[in-house]
Amino acid sequence: MSGKAVTLRKAAPEDIPALAALGRESFVAKFGHLYRPEDLSAFLEATFSEGAVAAEMADPRLLYRLAEGEGGRLAGYCKIALATSFPEHARGERALELKQLYTDPALTGQGIGAALMDWAMEEFRRRGAEEIHISVWSGNEGAQRFYERYGFAKLADIYFWVGTHRDDEFLFALEL
Repeated sequence: MSGKAVTLRKAAPEDIPALAALGRESFVAKFGHLYRPEDLSAFLEATFSEGAVAAEMADPRLLYRLAEGEGGRLAGYCKIALATSFPEHARGERALELKQLYTDPALTGQGIGAALMDWAMEEFRRRGAEEIHISVWSGNEGAQRFYERYGFAKLADIYFWVGTHRDDEFLFALEL
């Protein structure tokens, strides 16, 4: 991005192929080494196939925001849920969740994640969230520091499954 402004916009059906590709690429770049090939392959198909992304984009309980760089290139995206996946940990009536915040691995550290996070925080507040949840891999210290800068703190130990592999994760939360 080299100091160029990033543009945020709503996702549209024509974005599905690029979203699926960026999701796969980002996940594999950061976490792919953790899993057996068959577990990773099944997870990527279930989560980042064009069909899976299309189904989620059609779900009114999920909102996508895209970050575009130069030439309209997809530089990152975030997905928020209008209900938490962890209601047993909610400390209020209206807990929402940041489901994914991914950037192009070649563009990490250029403010794209911060721009998307700023949008997500505004959207959570606009929708009356009392608490926000984020699942973070226990070994992803960079992401943990990023969310801590926004006021999030560890709330609970949770698990995330990729095939037969169980990841130890932290549930980070922020009460608004």
